[in-house]
Amino acid sequence: MRPRFVGRFGIADAMTVVNAALGFTAAAAVLVDPGLAARLVLLAAVADGADGVLARRYGGTEFGEHLDSLADVASFSVAPALFVFAVAFEAWGETTGTLVAGGVAALFVAMGVVRLGLYTVHDPGGPVTVGVPTTLAATVLAAVYLAGYTNPTGLLGITAAFAYLMVVSVRYPDLYARDALAMGAVQALAVLAPTAFSRVFPRALLVAALAYMFLAPDFYWRDLDATEESSANAGGTPTETDGGRPPRR
Repeated sequence: MRPRFVGRFGIADAMTVVNAALGFTAAAAVLVDPGLAARLVLLAAVADGADGVLARRYGGTEFGEHLDSLADVASFSVAPALFVFAVAFEAWGETTGTLVAGGVAALFVAMGVVRLGLYTVHDPGGPVTVGVPTTLAATVLAAVYLAGYTNPTGLLGITAAFAYLMVVSVRYPDLYARDALAMGAVQALAVLAPTAFSRVFPRALLVAALAYMFLAPDFYWRDLDATEESSANAGGTPTETDGGRPPRR
């Protein structure tokens, strides 16, 4: 008896499953090496970007959007929350501070799940998404740690901030394909050589991720508005322009 997904599974869906598996591996790695866990979270982010590229090239499937959100819960909600909690527990042991860390981590997971649920219902297929993406939040947390900023109080503060920012009504346009590829390349270098050249790759990734988080709602919006106006006049869609954004699944 063959599995139910045979014949319904696309190549992009296979990459999404890889993303989910990497998320579990990252969660398991926090028990032995938080640095490895952070690298695996970034690798999951690379896989998450790759499934979008593959969906654009080969087409998505009917359940791709739902599969993508389920994988993101594992990789960009549960795994980074466990990673931050593990860093706090290693530093503080069984203290009140660790209990607070557990609460912050749980809040991060809860808001990540809420954000992904809202995205699945309201945002799929569009060129924008509302709230800081879970992938971006997880990338920043991992990059902060790999860049050498390992203070648990600071990490918890960032985690708590993202728990709020993931569910605010701020719209983020998708990255252009060329920018997404550049971000993916920096992520890959941060995974492969996190300590090389005085941790330049995770620090560069952190700068790029924060620049997108703070500047994209203004900078990319102006670009997107112009693209949409031009496409409307031409009778096309924004994704038909040069360097267009890969569609969400």
